[in-house]
Amino acid sequence: MKLVTGLLAAVLLLAGVGASQAVVRIADDRGGRIGTYVDRYQGLRSSGEMVIIDGLCASACTIVLGAIPHDKICVTSHATLGFHAAWDFGTNGRAITNPEATQMLYSMYPSQVRRWIAQRGGLTPRMIFLRGKELQAMYKPCYLDAQASTARTPLPRYPEADAQASAARIRAPR
Repeated sequence: MKLVTGLLAAVLLLAGVGASQAVVRIADDRGGRIGTYVDRYQGLRSSGEMVIIDGLCASACTIVLGAIPHDKICVTSHATLGFHAAWDFGTNGRAITNPEATQMLYSMYPSQVRRWIAQRGGLTPRMIFLRGKELQAMYKPCYLDAQASTARTPLPRYPEADAQASAARIRAPR
């Protein structure tokens, strides 16, 4: 009986270790609609998974910084965050800044990120990038850069949400 109990305890211990090691890797994500990313990250937050930023995370992708607990985010040496003002299409089809969406986006960021953005003139149509030592001073490093670079766990896509034209956009003007 002790053998069965010991085996069961070992299996449960190993199962718990596997669950706590679940990670989601973000790389080469240029962003999209704010609502889509808010929905995506709410699910990720509730899963308790670790987020590895291992490449470009720009525009609406950066909502991850406010949606996921700070201790669940790590950055590799390849991580780059890109920030700019939110925008919508104007009546003539041209991109125009959406001040309300920009303020909402800005308010989602942790205070140290907001301070960094403010020191560079705030969120404007021009993209600004946070990377390297400045980023690594704000977020813990991922200890296994090589392993993170080979992991292929992309965030789930929600094409039906992307098709909704009413959601606020946050894309770099072209």
